[in-house]
Amino acid sequence: MSTELAAIEGFKGRFGRGPDLIVTSPGRVNLIGEHTDYNDGFVLPMAIDRTTVIAAGARGDRRVKLVSEGFGTGGFDLDDLERGGETWIEYVKGVAWAVGAGASRGFDGFIAGDIPLGASLSSSASLEVGMARLFSALSGDDWDPVEAARLSQRAENDWVGINSGIMDQLVCAAGRAGHALLIDCRTLDMTPVAIPAGVSVVILDTGTRRRLTESRYNERRRQCEAAARASGVPSLRDLSQEALDSTVFHDPVLAKRARHVVGENRRTLAAVDALRTGDAEGMGELMAASHRSLRDDFEVSSHELDSIVEAAGSAAGCLGARMTGGGFAGCAVALVATESVEAFSGEVAQRYLSIVGRHASIYVCNAADGVSVAEYLQ
Repeated sequence: MSTELAAIEGFKGRFGRGPDLIVTSPGRVNLIGEHTDYNDGFVLPMAIDRTTVIAAGARGDRRVKLVSEGFGTGGFDLDDLERGGETWIEYVKGVAWAVGAGASRGFDGFIAGDIPLGASLSSSASLEVGMARLFSALSGDDWDPVEAARLSQRAENDWVGINSGIMDQLVCAAGRAGHALLIDCRTLDMTPVAIPAGVSVVILDTGTRRRLTESRYNERRRQCEAAARASGVPSLRDLSQEALDSTVFHDPVLAKRARHVVGENRRTLAAVDALRTGDAEGMGELMAASHRSLRDDFEVSSHELDSIVEAAGSAAGCLGARMTGGGFAGCAVALVATESVEAFSGEVAQRYLSIVGRHASIYVCNAADGVSVAEYLQ
């Protein structure tokens, strides 16, 4: 059963009627540009064809009643928003809080999805952006993907308590099929970059998970802010390689964090050039360099992530691989010659199992459009 059909049938079974609207919101994978978004830098993610689908029907009051396929039921009143702990419904409440007057109408909803949770593929941003799109449709407001991304980020930062950048929400809102999206996280300028023919983006799920609010993610952000202050710049985005080389950091950890961000911004812009010229091998080399920096300078990798990247790097048709997302667990991403994807997947799965003793989930993903909404025609 497709994710959309699961949401529709789930809604009918729970609420005894057909939905009014179907919202489809993608996950994302970041090709390169990790931990640069909250440093006002450059990122190159793409929306993927794994989605969160919300089947929704308007109510005559201001109550929200939701059923999640994987997490049960939840609900709240738009006029009485209160934090209730670390559960999935807090992401929805956070969006309602951030949207404010734009959340003008209650609804019943059923949520289905096929984005692996906690795997660094932005299941939370997908849900947030999907809810922002739904509130906009129910209220009849004009849809602005950049503003919706800002509000969704605010929900995650200030309601849920994760100090993430805006990359995840923005690509979920504004992704383009067949393209990655170069995002300048300071200006929010977006430039589509086509994925070259003959190569495939393959996600390598280590099977490990982390709770982001309990991870060292927020610590890394604080360290980057401290490194910027020590360098005398507003953000590490403003630190050149020359200035980095001449800066004396009293804390060597801050030097390593700054070195990663400065180098990663440079690699991301070089990756755009490589994709535009069809230099898939050059793109792969940049991805491999990104992983080494994340492992050694930013220190957000893990044994499992390193092992699956190592297994990928020596497998058939692999052009490059790196961990993707916040780190510590979750997924890696590989660029693979399309003709070799089947052999590559088999080799990586076998090698990872022999090294780690754990089964990996491996699947090709395609670059997809951002969030969409459609009327349900019964």
